[in-house]
Amino acid sequence: MTVNTQPQVVAVQMCSGMNAEQNLAFLADTLAQLPTTRPLLACLPESFLIFSKHTQASYQLGLHIEQYTAALAALCKQHNIWLAAGTVPVSQPNGKYLAASFLFNNQGEVVAQYNKIHLFDVDVADGTRNYRESDATEAGKDIVVVDSPFGKIGLAVCYDLRFSGLFTAMQRQGAELILVPSAFTTVTGAAHWHTLLAARAIETQCYVVAAAQWGEHENGRQTYGHSIIISPWGNTLSELASGTGFISHELDLNRLNTIRQDMPVQSQQRFREHLL
Repeated sequence: MTVNTQPQVVAVQMCSGMNAEQNLAFLADTLAQLPTTRPLLACLPESFLIFSKHTQASYQLGLHIEQYTAALAALCKQHNIWLAAGTVPVSQPNGKYLAASFLFNNQGEVVAQYNKIHLFDVDVADGTRNYRESDATEAGKDIVVVDSPFGKIGLAVCYDLRFSGLFTAMQRQGAELILVPSAFTTVTGAAHWHTLLAARAIETQCYVVAAAQWGEHENGRQTYGHSIIISPWGNTLSELASGTGFISHELDLNRLNTIRQDMPVQSQQRFREHLL
């Protein structure tokens, strides 16, 4: 492995099924194929470990989530990578689970946990039609921004993308790279995915990395794919429209700082007192 002065970020696209062991095996195979430059951050999609048909299966897995986080930690140490582990269920005493996004360092230590705040309770004109995430998921409350070799990382998940206030709050806490692991539906993805991600990158002047689920899943869901890495200027730097695999790009924080200096929108913000 070679050390690079420019940190590298990878977005892994998956078509996760209902068997956690099979999903974990796919992940292990994929991580073995990553670029050899370090430091490297691998980002996984929402619900990468289990994309179940029944919420009870996710809750049961979440009761034993420690064995899976231990496996993820071992992969981080084996490959000397940081890992943003999409979302996994963390079961709560009230019968619901958190959609938790864990960030591991290259020593396998959990350095941050973000619990999805905005839950997908909507009607969509697709085969599933009615989505009520709050029936089984407990909403998180805390904004999470953490230091890393990749700059300050802000954590969000999927439906959070539609709530710009969260992204503004992360930027005000110093975020330079924002991760948005997702499982967008094909209908909402085709309509809004690229527009929303580009808007969040431009508004915050951050890199945005969105690792996505793709394809037709065992649980009957259809997801949009289009894992993407976007610059602080809103340019698409890399994208995987369909299929499973990964994309990568080197982060240039000097370029980010130049963009912010040339167009200092945050310091010019006239409504700061009204924001989080």
